[in-house]
Amino acid sequence: MQPYLMISNRSRDGDALGGELASLAFYTAGADADPVTLTRLSAWTRVTRAAFVQQLRQIADGFPLLPDAEHEAQCHLCLFVHGYNVSWADSVQDYLKVKRGLVEAARLGQTVLYSWPSKGSVAGYLPDREEARACAPDLAQLFVDLDDYLVKKQRLAAASDDPAQLCRAKISVIAHSMGNYVMQEALVAASKRLNDPQLVSLINQFVMVAADVDNDLFQRDQPADGDGSLMANLCYRIAALYTGLDAVLGMSAGLKHFGTRRLGRSGLADRANVWDNVFDFDITPYLDTAGSIHSAVFDSPPAIAIVENILRGVDRNYIARGIAPYAAPAPAAPQPA
Repeated sequence: MQPYLMISNRSRDGDALGGELASLAFYTAGADADPVTLTRLSAWTRVTRAAFVQQLRQIADGFPLLPDAEHEAQCHLCLFVHGYNVSWADSVQDYLKVKRGLVEAARLGQTVLYSWPSKGSVAGYLPDREEARACAPDLAQLFVDLDDYLVKKQRLAAASDDPAQLCRAKISVIAHSMGNYVMQEALVAASKRLNDPQLVSLINQFVMVAADVDNDLFQRDQPADGDGSLMANLCYRIAALYTGLDAVLGMSAGLKHFGTRRLGRSGLADRANVWDNVFDFDITPYLDTAGSIHSAVFDSPPAIAIVENILRGVDRNYIARGIAPYAAPAPAAPQPA
């Protein structure tokens, strides 16, 4: 078990975090913390940015250094970014699903929650989108700091000719719904601050779940300094999971007037004309359609297995190999009268 780690720029609201934008804050809870209590802010300890970053470095340094041929088993520092209409308590619950049901179950390392100030209200769609954009500077600076750390480790390893000096963690991101728009804005801002970096890939795997962004975002015929181009340059690989059954993203498209569908509902607009490290995957057959389709990836074991293979870096043509589509539970046998 790894500790619980959270970054948030939500305002404080009693023994919880609310829906207004505030200064970025960092929180930790021990690995032995009772998960039931983590929806109370008093269960977390607020720490300084420096202390939080130092803890991340210590965790990464404790990961095993594996041969190149075993890279699929390399551990991650995995950032989870929640979506629209999510209260802080709900974001913690979603984080626990990802942390325990995916990253720790697969022994993939450490999960960090980034909880941005969503209103947690169906009526808050447009305000949430505004807050998502406003979060970009804070999250961008975090990515700039991570890039600086990775570059320093790369240079140290090169100078000493010692691979053990390399960073022992892959940095990956799982973003859900409008959390992908948060990531879009943050990565674009980070790329501009880093002056279009080319030395290392900042994010190893970026998994976009039910992404509430334009489905032509990653088209190669966009400007070189367009959002999709800058994002693709910072990531080793970007995977967009989509399903045409997502009614929430159908509503999202209806609120916009750009004539562009949502990536998480329709997939890439033109698969033959995107950056080579970007691909989409129709997750529909692997979802439990009895519940909320918009968040079904996190509640469907076959879909979670697909996400695990993406994080591991399995080739896009083989990420579904051996994973059976979702099968609904058999109806209960009738009871004797």
